Amino acid sequence: MKEKIFAFLAVHYRRYHDVLFYSASLAVIAAATLMALQITRQKNELDREALQTRDIPTQEFSVGQKPIYVALLESGLPKQEVAQIVSKLGTVINTRKLQKHDTYVLSVENGQFIMLLLTQGFKRFFVANVDGMLVAGVSEAEIQTRIRSASGQIQDSLFNAMTKQGLQVPLILDFTDAFSWTIDFNTDTRNGDHYTALWEEQYTAQGEIIRQDLLAASYTGVENHHTTYAFYFDNEFYDETGKMSKKMFLKSPISFRNYRISSRFSYGRLHPILKIRRPHLGIDYAAPIGTPVQAVADGTVRVAGWKGGFGKFVEIKHANNYTTMYGHLKNYGRGIREGAKVKQGQTVGYIGSTGLSTGPHLDFRIKERNKFIDFLKMKNRNSAVRDIPTEKKQEFEELKVLYLKELEAATQAQHPAAPKE
Repeated sequence: MKEKIFAFLAVHYRRYHDVLFYSASLAVIAAATLMALQITRQKNELDREALQTRDIPTQEFSVGQKPIYVALLESGLPKQEVAQIVSKLGTVINTRKLQKHDTYVLSVENGQFIMLLLTQGFKRFFVANVDGMLVAGVSEAEIQTRIRSASGQIQDSLFNAMTKQGLQVPLILDFTDAFSWTIDFNTDTRNGDHYTALWEEQYTAQGEIIRQDLLAASYTGVENHHTTYAFYFDNEFYDETGKMSKKMFLKSPISFRNYRISSRFSYGRLHPILKIRRPHLGIDYAAPIGTPVQAVADGTVRVAGWKGGFGKFVEIKHANNYTTMYGHLKNYGRGIREGAKVKQGQTVGYIGSTGLSTGPHLDFRIKERNKFIDFLKMKNRNSAVRDIPTEKKQEFEELKVLYLKELEAATQAQHPAAPKE
């Protein structure tokens, strides 16, 4: 089954994402050192074995934390030798274009330079001292691909349940994004709900996971036993009927993070500062300062500035006579200004506590034809944007069959008595 999915993805739907960077390990140091030694095979075999087995002292830094030249000098090496090492490294990588997050491992023992190993993406660049001669080279990590799945039950939060199963944060966010228009994982989830995820994973020979790309997912509510599906196809997620998951409004103005609804839509809420009862025609989302706030739909920024008790404030005009408002922001998202076009999910600002506020939160409001409405009660009535094109339905159905079998197998393995619709 997994072989069929691989074959299908290879032809149609391979995704590429930014690479996650990983620090070099002692095992990589040993491997790179051996590679350097192989360049000079005429050297004594006993010296080679000794270098493999002895405990090599190391120091690890990032380029932003400490430039390579400075680390070499601080290790006690003479300036002339430091210049030679940096120059040798420059024969395999442009040292002027190193990034702050690039990491390197330096080994100097008893005042003698042993080696320098720089990690950038999937590549390791090294300079090694082999019997007094500097040798430089490049090794590229071998990347392998596999398809994995996980299924679990919610006990306290979806995030905790998934991390316990070994899912990385980017994959968890992919999962929640796939359901952003149908499920709010901070208000709709219940203990006992079931989730299942199927993803493509890239990893190195050392077992480092490089990336995880979501292929298919399901979520079953414990209260109604209803299962919601998301299948990746043609750069979008679709449900089991072939309708795109995307709808006009997201389920929440805050992507899946640690937040809670601290105040709901009301015509008679006691104001926490003014201590009088007055309408609260919006929803308060309490979250840590700096949490990104996203536009719930495409639109045009009408206001981006200070607005009395709302503090730093953004107002966006949407299609179909809808307007959304975001108050108490710490600051604004990039490019957010009056007249700017925004896309659904784009960051419009960050959680703050400006204006009349007792703590960090977002005051989110929505109007329809200039009348405030309760977002939590209206957000489910939006239909899907579009269906899969007729000429691609057969391809989608073929892939969906493969995905469903894998999801069901993972679910049954974890929950033999899982509820069905």
